[in-house]
Amino acid sequence: MKTEQMNEFIFVETNSLASEKIDTPKYSYWRSVMRKFFSNKVAIFMLILMLAVLLMSFIQPLFSGYKFMDVKDINDFTKRYNPPSAKFWFGTDANGMSLFDAVWAGAKTSISISVIATLITTVIGVVVGAIWGTSKAIDRFMLEIYNIISNVPTLLIVIVLSYTFGSGFWNLIFAMCVTSWLSVAYFIRVQVMIIRDREYNLASKTLGTPTLRMIFRNILPYLISIIVTDVSRALPSFISYETFLSFLGVGLSSDVPSLGRLIAKYTNNMSNYPYLFWIPVTVLALVSVSLYIVGQTLADAADPRTHI
Repeated sequence: MKTEQMNEFIFVETNSLASEKIDTPKYSYWRSVMRKFFSNKVAIFMLILMLAVLLMSFIQPLFSGYKFMDVKDINDFTKRYNPPSAKFWFGTDANGMSLFDAVWAGAKTSISISVIATLITTVIGVVVGAIWGTSKAIDRFMLEIYNIISNVPTLLIVIVLSYTFGSGFWNLIFAMCVTSWLSVAYFIRVQVMIIRDREYNLASKTLGTPTLRMIFRNILPYLISIIVTDVSRALPSFISYETFLSFLGVGLSSDVPSLGRLIAKYTNNMSNYPYLFWIPVTVLALVSVSLYIVGQTLADAADPRTHI
């Protein structure tokens, strides 16, 4: 009986070369980022919502032919103040214009301003901040500039510049970006100073690596998650700036629709026709919240320490 049982077993030969081989899946940074991001169901929902809003904002105005100052239907009482229905999804205003067309045209303007302003401030801020953090020669000079400007409220600077240069799309972006990049640069400077004297950077510097090469090859890639976090905060912030300035009547021209201008325009209709006010407010909230949550989740996913 024991002999029969022994025959069922086979001695396995050992392979010294195979035993020393480390067989692990190949690590891919961006694949790990995507896997981490898409494991968050809330982020996926917000991403779908954000993409839907972006598509509607940039595609729908191409076919609607909406004009913010158009009053051709103001005397057609059958088109004025229609509540949301199958014909007019978001209803109509006092001019007989579709609020559905107005909201997406306004969202396109607000999102465009936010994206362009964020891109400009991030690029300038990251580059200047990285050089600022690695160069002790310009640190004191830049620090004094930052201390002076940071004591003045950013919103006050934007309002003054908007009044000075007049209304307009690019004038508003310039007013937003002229000092906003400095706070980004200071934030990056602090992060760079934390990691600039680590062993691998000191070794690279000892070997004669140029400073700019070390910044773009050794330091900035390490700060990807931090930069994405800053971007996720900047996008909703610039939308809020535009909304507030439009509510005050400065920034954009009177014939340019934006979510802020729509909210300001329909504030007086809150009691009689509340849909005119609350629908633009809801779209603004959806845009801001979805951008922030997607950005924060992407920032967490971009952190290599979360890749397990």
